[in-house]
Amino acid sequence: MTSASQDCEKRPVVLLVAGPTASGKSTLAMRIADAFGGEIINADSMQVYRELQIITARPTPADEAAVTHHLYGCKSAAEPCSVGNWAAMVAPVIRATLAAGRVPVVTGGTGLYLKALVEGLADIPAPSNAVRREVQARYDTLGGAAFRKALGAVDRKTARQLNDADRQRLTRAMEIFEATGRPMSAWLGDGNRPVINGVLFRTIVIEPPRDTLYASVNNRFEAMMQAGALDEVETFLALGLDAALPASKAVGVCELGRYIAGTITLETAVRDAQQASRNYAKRQMTWFRNHIRKDLSIPQQHPEKRSEEIFSFIRQTGLTRTG
Repeated sequence: MTSASQDCEKRPVVLLVAGPTASGKSTLAMRIADAFGGEIINADSMQVYRELQIITARPTPADEAAVTHHLYGCKSAAEPCSVGNWAAMVAPVIRATLAAGRVPVVTGGTGLYLKALVEGLADIPAPSNAVRREVQARYDTLGGAAFRKALGAVDRKTARQLNDADRQRLTRAMEIFEATGRPMSAWLGDGNRPVINGVLFRTIVIEPPRDTLYASVNNRFEAMMQAGALDEVETFLALGLDAALPASKAVGVCELGRYIAGTITLETAVRDAQQASRNYAKRQMTWFRNHIRKDLSIPQQHPEKRSEEIFSFIRQTGLTRTG
């Protein structure tokens, strides 16, 4: 018996299915869960918000009826969900799934969530709400470029890794410094604590050709519009939530919001949202290429067409098909 096989026997397997938006990962995860007795666990930072189902392409009620899904629509959009929040939620779900004799299939396009799950998280104290409010107000006053420069004065390493428009990570880094007196890069240098122990992660990454992916992105946004995305965004904006909240930055919310406000045409809003989605997909592909260790890469759209190859890979982990 090989050492790899012995390792598989010692630790239960957690499957990760990653890929950019509209790449087909949700369909693949459903097929895997159905074939291997699995349950799907969300690793998408926008699909945690209950108010945004259509615009974030959350699983449909039919999908959720066919296979058990976890951590979808589980938080209010008024509550920002950080990678630490998600990690605290996902660990007990994985343990409960394994305890029930089921296979956890963690799927999503938020690379930081997946990286944290596999590699652990730095044990950084949480800033107070007062610190968060002060830092957010400072960003609003200074603007992205000046704020990033200010961050660079206290945490040069982190500031160099971010761009001016990355409000969420820029403000997070400044919040950590203000709350602890220590740069976030220094906290990260201390090493990570595991999110969950005693499991074996196996990662499948979908990496389709860019042109094919972009066409899928465009088609999916049009389908979202037909499914009621405009009404969903209008209802969401009527809540009057802070525009700085992560949910308010979901692709499509800002673009359709400008149409609702009467500043652009619907045609322009759809075109802008499709462009924003393509830009997001490109960033995801770059991130997965550089930051995620892949056990299996699927270089095509609609990866379910390669189910037997994928299932063969999964069987090598020690899992067996149930159907």
